[in-house]
Amino acid sequence: MTQITPIILCGGVGTRLWPMSRSQSPKQFHPVAGAGSPTFFQSTVQRHRSELYSKPIVVTAAAHRAKVRHQLNDLQCHAD
Repeated sequence: MTQITPIILCGGVGTRLWPMSRSQSPKQFHPVAGAGSPTFFQSTVQRHRSELYSKPIVVTAAAHRAKVRHQLNDLQCHAD
């Protein structure tokens, strides 16, 4: 079976959810439903986890690389 490779674009400057989001912590890295809930980014990753999908490719700024890796590790998910 051919799998779909999800490409997750994870960027922005943090202006839409201001004042909570900032350039160093844009909205995709904040919890969707309050403390303890998955972030917007994690929710996107979770929607693409099944036999239908291969591991995702995440496109983000170098400044957010560590945060992306940390949030992927929280989900026990590997990505390119």
